[in-house]
Formats: sequence, C-alpha cells, structure tokens
Amino acid sequence: MNALVDVSFFPRHAKPLSSYRPFWAKRFGTAPFLPMSREEMAQLGWDSCDIVLVTGDAYVDHPSFGMAVIGRTLEAQGFRVGIIAQPDWQSAEPFKALGKPNLFWGVTAGNMDSMINRYTADRKIRSDDAYTPGAEGNRRPDRAAIVYSQRCREAYKEVPIVLGGIEGSLRRIAHYDYWSDKVRRSIVVDSKCDLLLYGNAERALVEIAHRLAAREPVERITDVRGTAFVQRHAPEGWFELDSTAVDQPGPVEDHINPYQTTSEQAAAQGGSCAKEDASNSIATSACSTGATGQNELKNGEKPLQFMPNPALQGKGKRPPPERTVIRLPSYEQVKSDPVLYAHANRVMHLETNPGNARALVQAHGEGATARDVWLNPPPIPLTTAEMDHIFDLPYARSPHPRYADEHGRHDGATKIPAWEVIRFSINIMRGCFGGCTFCSITEHEGRIIQSRSEDSILREIEDVRDKVQGFTGTISDLGGPTANMYRLGCRTPEIEAACRKPSCVYPGICQNLTTNHDPLISIYKKGRGIKGIKKILIGSGLRYDLAIQSPEYVKELVQHHVGGYLKIAPEHTEAGPLTKMMKPGIGNYDKFKVMFEKYTQEAGKKQFLIPYFIAAHPGTSDEDMMNLAIWLKKNGFRADQVQTFYPSTMATATAMYHTGINTLKGVHRDERGEKVDVVRGEKRRRLHKAFLRYHDPNNWPLLRDALKAMGRADLIGNGKHHLIPTYQPLSGQCHKGDKAKYHVIPTMALDQARANTAKPKAGAQTAGRGAGKPAGKAGAQPRPGQILTQHTGLPPRKQR
Repeated sequence: MNALVDVSFFPRHAKPLSSYRPFWAKRFGTAPFLPMSREEMAQLGWDSCDIVLVTGDAYVDHPSFGMAVIGRTLEAQGFRVGIIAQPDWQSAEPFKALGKPNLFWGVTAGNMDSMINRYTADRKIRSDDAYTPGAEGNRRPDRAAIVYSQRCREAYKEVPIVLGGIEGSLRRIAHYDYWSDKVRRSIVVDSKCDLLLYGNAERALVEIAHRLAAREPVERITDVRGTAFVQRHAPEGWFELDSTAVDQPGPVEDHINPYQTTSEQAAAQGGSCAKEDASNSIATSACSTGATGQNELKNGEKPLQFMPNPALQGKGKRPPPERTVIRLPSYEQVKSDPVLYAHANRVMHLETNPGNARALVQAHGEGATARDVWLNPPPIPLTTAEMDHIFDLPYARSPHPRYADEHGRHDGATKIPAWEVIRFSINIMRGCFGGCTFCSITEHEGRIIQSRSEDSILREIEDVRDKVQGFTGTISDLGGPTANMYRLGCRTPEIEAACRKPSCVYPGICQNLTTNHDPLISIYKKGRGIKGIKKILIGSGLRYDLAIQSPEYVKELVQHHVGGYLKIAPEHTEAGPLTKMMKPGIGNYDKFKVMFEKYTQEAGKKQFLIPYFIAAHPGTSDEDMMNLAIWLKKNGFRADQVQTFYPSTMATATAMYHTGINTLKGVHRDERGEKVDVVRGEKRRRLHKAFLRYHDPNNWPLLRDALKAMGRADLIGNGKHHLIPTYQPLSGQCHKGDKAKYHVIPTMALDQARANTAKPKAGAQTAGRGAGKPAGKAGAQPRPGQILTQHTGLPPRKQR
C-alpha cells in the first residue's frame, strides 16, 4: 500500500465533517478572534452566542490549543461561538459575561489536566502556569472541569453542558485519584454534565451541535460515539455482558455449581442428603445441612430449567458488538477492592479500538441513588481530508489581543509560555500506538494515527513564515505526540479493526505495522526547501526503535533537523521497569546511538543525544535505579532535570501504582497474579531521584546509606569506577537533616578531597562527561560545562 497516496488505513463509516448543512448564523462570516466580551460580539453583529466555550487556559487562537480548534470547527459549521477563558470561579457572574448560550455550554479544564497543571509529582503546588499570561499561577481551580460545570449550571440552569478535554476524557469511569489517594467517581457524575465527550471530539461535537440546533432534547442524544452520560435504566434491545466474560480476573468468590446434585452440594458442606431424585438430580427431601425446605419442590411445581440464549447459540457465537454493552464492576466495588479496580482498568483498555470496541457501563450508587454511567465506543478517527479541514481553518495563530502588553505584543511581560513553545511549530498528526503505560495519550487520542496531507503541512509552513510575528526562518518542530509515526499504521484495515493489542511496538514491532518513513522524509526535504525557511527542527519525542528501521530517515533527521541536541526517552536501562512501561530494551538505544554518531560525523557536525529517564516507576527496585546510575556514569551523563513517575489518571501504570498488580499479564487474586513493586513514600521516591542525580553532592549522604544497606559499599570511593565519593564537600548544600551527620569527616580525607577537586588531574573528564568531582572551594569558578540547563551529557561550554 502506498502510504503517500492512501488517506487512511482505517475503514470509515462516519459522516464527514464537511457534509453538514451549515447553521443559519454562517452569514455572519469568520471572526478574526472568537469573541471574549459583549463588545466583541457587537462588533461582529451578534446579539447572542449559540455556544459558549469555558476553558482553564488563556485563549490562544492556534491549532495546538484545544479550545481554538473546537471553536473554529464549530464556527465553520455556521455557529456563533464565544470563549470565556480562565474565569473567576468564586461565583457564577463571570460565566454570564457573554449571555445565555442558545444551544449549550462547552466546558474543558484546558490543554492539561488541572491537577497536573497545578501540582508537581510530589503533590506540591506549582508557582507558575504555562498556559497563563505572564505564567501567573493559581488562575484555575483544582478539578477545574467539575467547578466550571457547576458554575455554568448556576448561571443558566436550563442550558445543556457538554464536557470535554483531557481532564474529562481521562476520568470517564471510576478512577484512582493520585492527589487524594482514593478512587473517585466518574466525572460525569461529579460534574453533572449532560454529555461527556472523550478523545478527539470534533466529530461528536459537530453532530451534537447540529442535533441540538434542530431542537432535539439533549437527553435523547445517546447514540453518538465517543460520548458518556448518566442513565437510570438500560435501553431495550441491548445485550449486557459481564466484564469477567471479557477478561477473567481469577477467582473472586465461590459460586454454587448449578449442575451439582443436592447430595453433592451437601457433601461439599460436610453433610448428607436423605434422598435424591434420580431422574432430575434435584433433592425432594431435606438435607442434613440445615437447609430444610430450600431445595424441596412443592406439589405441582417443576424444577427450574436454564434455557440457552438464542443469540448465543452456535459455536463461539456472541451478541452483535454494536448492540453489546459490557458491565464493569461498580464504583462501590472498585473503590474497596484493588483486584476489581485492576480488572476494570484492564477491560477498559481492551475496549479502545474503534474497530471492535463495545459500549461500557458502570453503576454508581445503590438503591434510590443508583444510576449507570454509559460509555459509547470510541470515536471514529478523522480521515486525512478531515484533518486538513481542521488545520486549514482561519486561525490567527496568536493569543487574543486582550493579553497584549502596552506595546501590543505578546512576547513581553504578558507572554504565555505554552504559546511561545509552539509559536513556530506545526502539528502533523495525532494519536500514538506506542502504548507506554505511564502515558495517557493513547487513552485520549487513540492508537490509530491520524495524519495530515503533505500539501496541508507545507501550506502551514508558509503561513508561519508569512503571518507569525517574530519568525526568523526556523520551524521549531514538525511533529505530534511522537515525531516519527506520521502515516504509520496497520497493513490492512481488517487486521487493524480486529486488533486488541495495547501496543504495536512492544515487546517488538508488530509484523503487521508499516514502518515506511518515506512520507515523512519527503515532508522534511520539501519543507526545508521552501523559500525563507532556514531550518526545520524536530522537537517532538522520537520513537527510536521505529527510526532504526529506516536508516535513510535517521540520516535525514541527523544531518538536517537536529539543532545540536536531540532528545529521546529510553526511560530506563533495566528489564524490570521497562517491561512495566512497555518500552524497548536499551539495546535499541545503542543501535540508534551508533547511527546517530555515524551520520553526525559524516555531516561534520557536533551533535549530542539527550536521553531522558523516569524515576520511581512501578516495577522499579532500588537495585534497578542503582544500575541505571552506574550506566549514566559509565556513559558520561549527568541529569539536571529529573522526571519522577506521575500517576496520571487512567494510565495503566497508575492502575499498577494503586493496586500493586501487573495489569499487563492478567489479574488474579491468587499466586498467578504478578505483584508490582510500587515506589511509595517521600523517602523512597527521593532515593530513586537521587540515583538519577548521583553527581549532586546534596544526594551523596542519602546514596551512601542506601548503597551500604544494599551491600554495595564498593561503589563508594574516590576512584573513577566508584559511583559517589566518600567525602562531603563543605561547599555542598546538604539537606538539613544530613548536615550534622555527614560533615564530620576525617581531616586527612577532607584535605585529600579538596586537593582532588581543586587540582584535577591532566586528562580527567570535564563536568558533563563522566563522574567529574564537584567544585571544591567556596567561590571557585565552575569548570567548563558544569552549569547547563538541560542534561549535562554535553560538551563543555566556553566560559566568557
């Protein structure tokens, strides 16, 4: 199959976005910016908004910002769309700024989950917000999607609320919440929204908008893919399948075998039965177990007979998937039972392929308060033509004028950091089939890659060149969730629609996956050939196990699209954590490194790989982190920024973190279930981070204790083969609790340490390459390369 011609690998059975009859308000034309005030509405000639979007981010009219994409998509359908960005949530008044929406509210917490946006991995409040002018913090509430929905309901009670965005998408069923350390209900229940849209929402939102515009009640819109809602009663004509029939969680509780005779049941309980009816194996007299009368047949009554379901007759026949709903364990069950939580999470991940996924239902509440959260199957991915339609809309590609400084610019005091990062970048695709367990991209955007056409991407490069203020000729990125999955997918639609694998590249690259990088190479070459384009860099994460399948791609990338440093993410070196991450072995990194250095040398350049690693991931032992630290030192890397595992909602690794069960290998209560070593508590998480920053004197006291406890005191010493030294420099800033204990050092050892640091031996490696000793005397100038902003596996920088 020619990937340059084919628009999609996935068979589509969905109404194209461009096929709807535009709403009557299309006569008003296109707005330069979607209005954020009544004054702007008046300038456009509007008396009201059909749809009001509420977002936790500042409004940037750029296709990398979700609200801009949704707003422009709805505008293209003829609707009048207004935006309320980062409202004061203390009352409902700010939510009335644009008046009552004619059709519905569209609510999102923003491009990021509000809890991840506000808190670090150690649950500490961040001081800044990259999606706010001037990076000002505290401009959105915790769990913003819930708070905004409540305020919208207070403002105009009768207006339907449609909730979307990544925060809602990843909380569509009962989920473990890292920040409160408990299982929370579906956000559909907590927000009291009318509809939740999960995943890429353009297709579902356009259909819902037109149906609401046609005066269809929102409670009747229950058949749109990619939506979730609350209902009291199951609809007619559906077959309900227990989730244990999809994925057996092992013995949960003992059930009586309906085919056992009464005497066999009594014998199993240590009793006996007086008499048994030989013809139907049902007891007609009481058993000595004390169950007198329970199994007796009264006069004229017939024994209960189990009748087969006609829909299930025939070998291996199941109900039609389009009319089947899988019932997950209820919120009350998964809240109190880690095994059932792991089981529910595993089943949910099995039902994510739009080609074969079935609807899911999960009960919340008991008795009079009981209701079901119903999840329709995932949305059908967009075709290439639809992707082009979305990205070719008339974005202003800059923040709203409201955020401009006194000079009318956006790159001063009011700069929005997130916009600055993507200002000159271009998104070429969506989705990721990597399946990394710590990442939630797949749960949100899906496994199936949705790619734009080459022409659309080249047009956007020209738009950036011609329209974006401050452009100097360098495109900062051509990518997406992954830099090199453009136009990759399954060889045939039939295989893709039937597949249930969580990853196409683990434990190895699937034989049915195309790895042809030619379409991407073509875009790179044509893009850098456009007049006025000096350089195109690749800033998105690179999947190097795919890249090594195409040496031509690696050559093109290394020789023309690397700006000195290329970031890749092996995440770890040891098999234990890598198997829990579903990441390839470190051997793939070594192969890519050889290719990278070969083509770098051929080009006569000095370029360097910057590997990233995760500390404290489920399945990571202290020994694993020690071995990673040894690898880092051996290869001359010093991490200045450390990434600690962050249990993001709905990710597979988060289920492991909460339950201690490896959900990748099946869930069982007995010894068949694999337990996972979970890194909990500040002390152990701090230790794992310390191993990644083995070169930091602040971490040496902690590492010394740990290495001695692990029986690896041989790694403590002042030689090149040691991981950390025996001395503690007086200039080092130790943790408060460690100062008194570790500054008591023999004078001779301290003098020798000072001599070693003050006068490094000739030929010794500089800081940033290898072990390098810390600066010794207070006030001494750092050696070349010691002060760097990213990772310090880099060459020394010249001191000015």
